Amino acid sequence: MVDSLRDQLLKSGIVKQIKDEKRQQQPAPRPGGAHGKGKPPHKPERPARSQEEIDLAKAYAIRAHTEAAERKRAEQEAAEQARLKRERKAKVQQLLQGQTLNKAEADQVRHFEYGGKIRRIYVDAAQLAELNAGKLGIVQNGGRYVLVSQAVAKLISEIEPNLVALLVDASSGGIGEDGVPDDLMW
Repeated sequence: MVDSLRDQLLKSGIVKQIKDEKRQQQPAPRPGGAHGKGKPPHKPERPARSQEEIDLAKAYAIRAHTEAAERKRAEQEAAEQARLKRERKAKVQQLLQGQTLNKAEADQVRHFEYGGKIRRIYVDAAQLAELNAGKLGIVQNGGRYVLVSQAVAKLISEIEPNLVALLVDASSGGIGEDGVPDDLMW
């Protein structure tokens, strides 16, 4: 069987010899304690650092401090943006409370483009005419589309413009020459 190098050295006695020599070089412990009274253990002196090493250490410390400050600033900015978004959402919820005009028995479909896709909302005949005339608007709220008055839609567009899904410009009439609402591009 092959012995490891360590085992071979132990058998030959070289390792024991080196350990004995190291033990003889160390001073004997004092009776009052390992290092005497109040004296710290002896540490080997480190070689003095060069100016280049000191400058490099300072540069690393400055960089770490700057990066930490930037991270903290970015976190504070993100927290502020989240707070503002929550406030805007609460204002929109407050505006929509009791102002929705959706009807469960609505039977006509009004298509509109929102977010790059064609969406739909169910309205009755009177709501469809008012929606196409710009008297009503559609607001996206919590993944649903809500029919609201023009005034409410304009207030919401001032708070959070991307929530207004459809508000036909009343000055253009809203209906093109072909009878199709101007916001639809079929």
